[in-house]
Amino acid sequence: MAAASQADMPVAMAGMLDFCSDVLQLSLPHGDRAGLSAILDENFGDCDLLIADHAIEVPRLFVSDMDSTMIGQECIDELADFAGIKEQVAAITERAMLGELDFESALKERVGLLEGLEEEAIDRCLSERIRPVDGARTLVATLRSKGCRTVLVTGGFHHFADPVAESLGFERVVGNRLAVAGGKLTGGLAGPVSDASTKLATLVEERDSLGEGARVLATGDGANDIPMMEAADYGIAYRAKPKARAAAAGRIAGRDLTAVLKLFGIPQSEWVEDFPG
Repeated sequence: MAAASQADMPVAMAGMLDFCSDVLQLSLPHGDRAGLSAILDENFGDCDLLIADHAIEVPRLFVSDMDSTMIGQECIDELADFAGIKEQVAAITERAMLGELDFESALKERVGLLEGLEEEAIDRCLSERIRPVDGARTLVATLRSKGCRTVLVTGGFHHFADPVAESLGFERVVGNRLAVAGGKLTGGLAGPVSDASTKLATLVEERDSLGEGARVLATGDGANDIPMMEAADYGIAYRAKPKARAAAAGRIAGRDLTAVLKLFGIPQSEWVEDFPG
């Protein structure tokens, strides 16, 4: 790693993990994360990576975003398709995830556009449109098998997040609630807004309950995931928007979330496909 040395970040150790030929492990006595990330971008392209200032260890807490992270879709965009306004809603979603719009205002605007939609459209959307990302269930189950607590925290909705969490094995869910009356969406929310500050507060609450020294993993893809990823020991951006990617300590460029397990040095022989119970 001559480039790192030239940037005054001499590499003490560099090598491929024994069980995994596509994960590079680096040890640097000193250096900044952003600088190292830029060097890796230049020399290795769009690779998966995780940078830490300590020996990387399996986390005791995993907090994750849902939409476009644990599942491959944005639920509100897919639900809007049942109202015939997907393009309009998706454009707002994209700008919010890029950090160009205030999240709460953008959320309320999109929910307002769904006023009058039959509640049964949610069940149809779940069954017909919503699918987990490859490796999501294995990631959650394997981390739980290692004693890691798992929390799904979303700016989306419990109508979707609860069944997704049950399917993937998450132990706790935090999200927004769509208001429903007479079998139809009212265009409003029931209860407080779950946003970036909620995600951060949830991470802090859960981390504090585990006691000092508990390492935390957070994954997400959008601007509203930045605070929790920055607060985590290991903030990993999954196929993320530019601002989220720049703020994270790690990234996954491919589609399969089992790449996270590789970054933590967990060999495939120890992966768990589905957590029992």
